Amino acid sequence: MPDSSESNVATADALTLLLHNQHALGAAIEEITKWLSENGVGNVAANATTAMETLDVNARGITDAIMRLRQS
Repeated sequence: MPDSSESNVATADALTLLLHNQHALGAAIEEITKWLSENGVGNVAANATTAMETLDVNARGITDAIMRLRQS
């Protein structure tokens, strides 16, 4: 069984990849939101903006967890 340090690095690496995916999804939602706003679908764009805010909050939590794992 790997030691705790190796496990922490592997976990942090996996979380980093998930965080990159989350940023990519946020960028895609942002582009769709812009298009929706420009094409008169403001209420849907507002919902997409709320989803992006959730991604941002969760990204901060994931980043904090990655930092804690890498420091231990």
